[in-house]
Amino acid sequence: MSEYYNSQRTKGLYDPAAIEPFKLSRSKIDLFLDCPRCFYHDRKLGVGRPPGFPFALNSAVDHLLKQEFDIHRANGTKHPLIEKYGVDAQPVPHEDLDKWRHNFTGIQHLHKATNLLIFGAIDDLWQNSKGEYIVVDYKATSKNEEITELNKEWHDGYKRQMEVYQWLLRQNGYTVSDTGYFVYCNGQTDRRAFDGKLEFEITLIPYKGDDSWIEDTISEIHACLNQNTIPSNNSGCDYCSYIEAIGRHNE
Repeated sequence: MSEYYNSQRTKGLYDPAAIEPFKLSRSKIDLFLDCPRCFYHDRKLGVGRPPGFPFALNSAVDHLLKQEFDIHRANGTKHPLIEKYGVDAQPVPHEDLDKWRHNFTGIQHLHKATNLLIFGAIDDLWQNSKGEYIVVDYKATSKNEEITELNKEWHDGYKRQMEVYQWLLRQNGYTVSDTGYFVYCNGQTDRRAFDGKLEFEITLIPYKGDDSWIEDTISEIHACLNQNTIPSNNSGCDYCSYIEAIGRHNE
């Protein structure tokens, strides 16, 4: 039993001697940027952060938005939200879109210098009149304010997410617009009654991405994975601080 557990725990972890490319998701890149120590524990030692609760409502909104935009994709028409904001774009069909949307495949690129297979699952793909592909990401929340820009510190992760998707498309040979869009759905709490439905205020937020940081970050990740020492404790990481506090308590 212990042998089976150990094999499962080490499955998918980084092995410097492996010939096969090592899959690295967009979310794990963000984990490295957040805390190299937690990243090393996760991808090298198999000790990940405790998982958070699944956001079932967010997943439902994501699913319904994909169905809604797919209707316009099939009909070759613009979505009313695109019309409302006067954006030069419309949902575009692509033979690989279903695969690119799947969490465990996504759109992929083998970074040959490091043998890291970078991948990430996009929400939607539009195209403008110049033939440039436009990355679109769906977000759902409930805030007592109108959301018209990504101006919070935690929005930086959303921006990096967009930039990784843009980079992946470019590495696959596609011409990609620097400007992507967030379809932001904000659940409204000021209605008189629930009545079995949750209403959303939907805004379209443009973001001009810059993927110039990605190449260097991949190299830093590769160096981190190949070192034999665990990165130093990150004072800005709540998880590291918790583990350190537990260690002091047990001394």
